[in-house]
Amino acid sequence: MSRQDPSVTAKLINGGVAGLVGVTCVFPIDLAKTRLQNQHGKDIYKGMIDCLTKTARAEGFLGMYQGAAVNLTLVTPEKAIKLAANDFFRQLLMEDGTQQNLKMEMLAGCGAGMCQVVVTCPMEMLKIQLQDAGRLVRQGSAPAPSSPRPCTIGSAPTHKRPSATLIAWELLHTQGLAGLYRGLGATLLRDIPFSVIYFPLFANLNHLGLNELTGKASFAHSFVSGCAAGSVAAIAVTPLDVLKTRIQTLKKGLGEDSYSGITDCARKLWIQEGPSAFVKGAGCRALVIAPLFGIAQGVYFIGIGERILKCFE
Repeated sequence: MSRQDPSVTAKLINGGVAGLVGVTCVFPIDLAKTRLQNQHGKDIYKGMIDCLTKTARAEGFLGMYQGAAVNLTLVTPEKAIKLAANDFFRQLLMEDGTQQNLKMEMLAGCGAGMCQVVVTCPMEMLKIQLQDAGRLVRQGSAPAPSSPRPCTIGSAPTHKRPSATLIAWELLHTQGLAGLYRGLGATLLRDIPFSVIYFPLFANLNHLGLNELTGKASFAHSFVSGCAAGSVAAIAVTPLDVLKTRIQTLKKGLGEDSYSGITDCARKLWIQEGPSAFVKGAGCRALVIAPLFGIAQGVYFIGIGERILKCFE
């Protein structure tokens, strides 16, 4: 990180640009992760490559980008909040935000994880419905479980591609804002530990390549540090990501369970599918998060935001 602290606006631009680039590059792998985590019993997809191949054949190239519009729309504020919040808490908890203090770095990461969930939860809620639609068409789907205020999303015809706008409108109309924040607890349980692991690990790895003259690491070092820290954190919280994905999936395949909460989901997964269910999509998740955060940190530390702002001075 530069000794001359970038402005909040520059941080937001950096985070947004990084998020847009990262999501565009890795979204098909993220789609495979969601479908692998959601399949119960008889597997439709044998692995990431098999999932992407079948998706491309059945739904075309654009089928691998179902839900990408939601991510591309919301990833800018999500990544901007996450990165800027971590910097804010580092500055708040440590004298200049640059010295190494593992406890304070973990607290700063915790704060960042709590802040980002405001955008992350509804973003992933919508994204998961769109990503999983193709799997349900192949498997056959059942109506969504009944609720005090029924939502028609679960009973929509399977041959129609869902729309993020329609899903959001129906959730707001039938369940209120709480509908968009379904799985909030599971999202917090995933994102807070992820940030607690990722940010301190990245800071320490990146510090190893710090240039004393410029006060920041090179692009290559920041990129590799982001990839390494992202992979470790992603794999560590995969069980929590599986629970979040299952809980946030509104429409189920035939014979698939619905879940009343985190504990119920974890219990049913353990009993019906065994311990291996908690690491479904771990490889895909690492392949998604590594370049995503590598790109994010590379862009962030290059200072694209600062360069853009200079053009308007």
